[in-house]
Amino acid sequence: MDNANGNNSIPSTKLKTGSDQPIIGITMGDPAGIGPEVLVKALAEPDIRKSAQFVIFGMDEQLRYAADKAEIEPYWGRHQHEKISRDYPHKVMVADYDDYSLPAWVQEPTKVGGEASLRFCYDAIDAARDEIIDAVVTAPISKTSWKMAGAKWPGHTELFADRCKSNRKVMMFSAGPLKIALATIHEALFEIRHKFTIGCVFEPIDLLNDALKDYFGYTNPHIGVAALNPHAGENEQFGDEEKRIISPAILLAQEQGINCDGPHPADSLFMRAIKGEFDAIVAMYHDQGMIPVKLIAFEEAVNITIGIPIIRTSPAHGTAFDISGQNIANPASMKSAIRTAISMSLAKKQRLAQTASSSNEY
Repeated sequence: MDNANGNNSIPSTKLKTGSDQPIIGITMGDPAGIGPEVLVKALAEPDIRKSAQFVIFGMDEQLRYAADKAEIEPYWGRHQHEKISRDYPHKVMVADYDDYSLPAWVQEPTKVGGEASLRFCYDAIDAARDEIIDAVVTAPISKTSWKMAGAKWPGHTELFADRCKSNRKVMMFSAGPLKIALATIHEALFEIRHKFTIGCVFEPIDLLNDALKDYFGYTNPHIGVAALNPHAGENEQFGDEEKRIISPAILLAQEQGINCDGPHPADSLFMRAIKGEFDAIVAMYHDQGMIPVKLIAFEEAVNITIGIPIIRTSPAHGTAFDISGQNIANPASMKSAIRTAISMSLAKKQRLAQTASSSNEY
């Protein structure tokens, strides 16, 4: 491992006060889910609030209800959502979408919940692209609510890529000692065969390599690439995708100077990464990567979209409608997502400053 910090930890988020701090946008997610609760609880952490400024794209009414249930005194200011600014007078500001309303007792997918959570995302993405905010953290949405609202995207990753006009996108997770990127995302398991190409395996290797260098302090990360089939196909006895697709993608990446190898049997690869043999892993399909992520770091895992021009992180859990409104949701993953967004913002700022300094030397 060659992390510049000597380990896999996220860089420190200690900052100067005031304008030197990044401005982090946080979308509230589905108003009927646990998004308002975990958001309010996470930002109630003094160390987090000291590290950045925050703009919440959400509904003040839902946030205050969550704060009241958690016995947290509201610590934010409120402003209408129509004009987002970098110069709010409060450390935490709610851009309030009071044109949406949903009773607190509703704890299920709804069309209005889908419409509201989509709107939060649209405006946060626009604000990030306009450099009004430095990163976006997304609280959980309901794919059912989005479908009821007429959305064409199956999740945040696809929405962000589409709105950012990015042809390339990869879902990445940071979970304790594991960093994982997925070759395929929201695909039915039996449909993967129709979209499994050399390109869809090469892309996460390439983008993960860039992300590890740009945001996580690695200079030459070692990436392990998982096999698709049991025992990596066992000389094509259990499938030939390793030979036809995965190995050529790895070779293509190696020819571009990326330190990667495989395909490795997935049943042992994740443990090898945990023990330090690899800095990150590319998994072939959603649950192949998500099971180890949630097994070892269910409460702290972070979802990161890489390949798009803005920083986006998210807690690695869903809306949890079944516990919404009960004040029992754990904010640990939201805290991790916020801290990761802050550290990525700092790394990006430092990288851009170094690039500008190098350019001025010539």
